[in-house]
Amino acid sequence: MKRKYMLFKIIKWTALVILALIVTFFLVRAIGKAIYTKTPDGGINQSMYIDVNGTKQWINIYGEDIDDPVLLYLHGGPGSATSDIDYAFTRKWADVYTVVTWDQRNCGKSYDAQQDGTVLTRELFMADGKEVTEFILDYLSKDKITVLGHSWGSIYGANLVLEFPEYYECFIGTGQLVDYLENEETFRQEAISWAEGDGETLKLIDQLTPGNVTMEHISARNTIMQKYGYDMMVNGSDYNLITTIIFNPNYSIIDWIDYFKRNMGVYLDFLASEEFASFSLKDRFDYQVPFYNINGDKDYQTNYKLAQEYFEKVNAPYKQMFLMENMTHGLLESDSEGFSGIIHQIAKIEREINSSL
Repeated sequence: MKRKYMLFKIIKWTALVILALIVTFFLVRAIGKAIYTKTPDGGINQSMYIDVNGTKQWINIYGEDIDDPVLLYLHGGPGSATSDIDYAFTRKWADVYTVVTWDQRNCGKSYDAQQDGTVLTRELFMADGKEVTEFILDYLSKDKITVLGHSWGSIYGANLVLEFPEYYECFIGTGQLVDYLENEETFRQEAISWAEGDGETLKLIDQLTPGNVTMEHISARNTIMQKYGYDMMVNGSDYNLITTIIFNPNYSIIDWIDYFKRNMGVYLDFLASEEFASFSLKDRFDYQVPFYNINGDKDYQTNYKLAQEYFEKVNAPYKQMFLMENMTHGLLESDSEGFSGIIHQIAKIEREINSSL
């Protein structure tokens, strides 16, 4: 009888401790969310779903001064929305820009299982980007905006700026992608030079199929980058990713459940398609707006050497390249402070350019 009583007490106190931890977690999360959902005096902090090309897509608008220039941030992937963590680094630019983050079609908070059968095309993405831009211009009463794209977002943003220059003040590309097929073949050649006869790596290289990207190709590429110290997050993060996720002001528990339920198959099909390849920037060098690049000098996911070669050929009213030392593809998270410093430099340059017009 005594043994049963002791067992009951252990179970009871264990349950109470677990309950206390759960209550503490949600209390701390509520306090954190309350802090991050505050609107700065004279600024803006809004999240909403907008109608985009027959779908509902999610955006967040955050800035410390509503009169500041507007910057649209395009996440990478394609299909790799960063709304789970991006407020932590994009808000570091919010004293010079009103920043709009957008979960692109059928990913992140814009995910809709009913769209899983939609065939993704260049035409569809260009129409989406144009409509989102037009919404921002109208909603925030601006004549033009800046676009900043990372990885897939960089080649997507460059295409938007090339096709609709009247909407944009300047283009900022980071982890700049120029041509996906050339990028993957160049990675293969880089990997061969790293291997130096290493049989294990050479077996992985045999799994690389630059002309036909599959999950096997992506897995082999990521394994090779990790082995040689070039993977995306090799430098970690200069902010706490766990607390960033816990305090995320835009995600409910339901949002997190939906986040892990999403189907990425439609994006893998797009990645391997001619439609994706058609975003290539090869032989497209003439920009009507200032062109900026911020790249890591150890980025082989989107090869920084190809980005530099492209930059040298770009014709633009103004252009500048920023190369971040010892940074791979995860420069936004690994050195968000250094990246923010560059964004502030660009904002200052843009103010000087605009004041001279």
